[in-house]
Parts: sequence; C-alpha cells; structure tokens
Amino acid sequence: MNTEQLIQQIEQKKSFLCIGLDTDVSKIPPHLLKEEDPVFSFNKAIIDATHQVAVAYKPNTAFYEACGTKGWQSLEKTISYLNGNYPEIFTIADAKRGDIGNTSKMYAKAFFEDLGFDSVTVAPYMGKDSVEPFLEFQDKHTILLALTSNVGAFDFQTLQIEGQDLYKKVIEVSKTWRNAKNLMYVVGATKAEYLSEIRELIPDSFLLVPGVGVQGGSLSEVCKYGMNERVGLLINSSRGIIYASQGIDFAERAASEASNLQQQMQSILASR
Repeated sequence: MNTEQLIQQIEQKKSFLCIGLDTDVSKIPPHLLKEEDPVFSFNKAIIDATHQVAVAYKPNTAFYEACGTKGWQSLEKTISYLNGNYPEIFTIADAKRGDIGNTSKMYAKAFFEDLGFDSVTVAPYMGKDSVEPFLEFQDKHTILLALTSNVGAFDFQTLQIEGQDLYKKVIEVSKTWRNAKNLMYVVGATKAEYLSEIRELIPDSFLLVPGVGVQGGSLSEVCKYGMNERVGLLINSSRGIIYASQGIDFAERAASEASNLQQQMQSILASR
C-alpha cells in the first residue's frame, strides 16, 4: 500500500485510528478458548467489529511468538484475513527488528513477502545497513523507532550527542538513507510535547503514535503538535479497545470504544 492510499482511507473514514492486536491468550474471553484457534477467532471478531473506523491494524509479534508454532499460525491467519477481506486497511507488523544487513534482508522478506504486511517496525541502533534492506521494497514502509512511550526511553533516546538529542540525530541521519521516502516513525503519545520539534525535522512523514488511552497519552495534544497538512498520524490503541470486555459482547464493546475514538478524531479533523 502506498501513502496516497492510506491518506485516502483517512479521508474516507474520517479516522486515523490504528488498533493494536496485542492478543494475549490469557486475557481473551473464556468462551473463545474452546475454539480451534482462540487467538485468531478473537482477532477476526475484533477486526470485523471495528474495520469501519480503523485505517490500520498492528499485531505485536511478541504475543504470537510467545505461543510458538501455534502463535505464528495465528498471526499468519490474521494477516491473511485482513489482506483477503479488508485489503484497503494498512497493516503493521510490530516486530521491532533490526540486525546486520543480510539478516535484515531476511526479516524484510518474511514480513513483506511471506506474510504480506504493509509495514514493519524497526530499531535503528545498528545503523543504515540494518534498515536499508527494509527500505528496498516498493510500496512497503519501515517504521523507525524514534522516541518511544516507555519510561526507559530517557535512558538513551534523549541523551545529548554533540549538543543534540540522540533521537533527533537518528531522525536526521535516517533521512539520508537510500529510499528514505519509505520511512515512517514511532513517536510515543506520552512524549507529545516533543512533537513540534520532531515535525520540524520530518514535516511530511507519517508518525505511528502509541500510548493514547491506557498509557496516559492525550489525543488532542498529539494532534495539536503532531498533525500535518495531510494528517500524517496513525494513533494506536490496543488494550483500551480489544480488552473492553471479557464477555460474550467483547467485539461489540471493542467497536464502541473504537467508535468513540473515531468520533473524537472526526471532530478534530472538522475543526482544522
């Protein structure tokens, strides 16, 4: 999927909502445990209930890898279901990969070619030769960890390097990499006050913003400082939507929570 197609979805749905499919088998409704594949059954129901207001879905691969072969099969079924039934929706493999070049090439092939994701999250610590293999794929996107929402982000990301915050240096250098047009960036919602300066560095790039809701991030603050002329934001919510209920009505409750966020987004877009 190219950026124009993503923007078209945002305009049509009046939404820039990304739903995180961080599916923990210990937290899904008990009645699903009798299903052949409880994780996929849960994901399918969430997707069917929320696809009208979501422009992206983001499975965090750790929740699937932790279940071994069965978990990977659940991930394969999930992305196959999305691509087959809702191909207009942007998909993100939240895998946080990044390794030496030949290894990154294999990671890229796994997520872009084998599984068919539109994008994958990547850690920049090992530099350009660990990221550029992901950037080689046409109409695929590499979402670089820039300034994350966790407490430990301050351990390294905001350290001063030659008078500049490290995360800013990462962003600036990444713009020089081959096919940098395929880059997006992760910026945590709990770091909303940093967004203005980030936008000075990358005014046109899409930002994936986790941390709204349960983690305490403010949607209005993120939009105030981070939105560009073409929106340029994907606001992720995971637990606040998918675990809204553990009952039979879990999908309906998820749909309600997703719709509430979408309505807030619609209001923000209308007031621009």
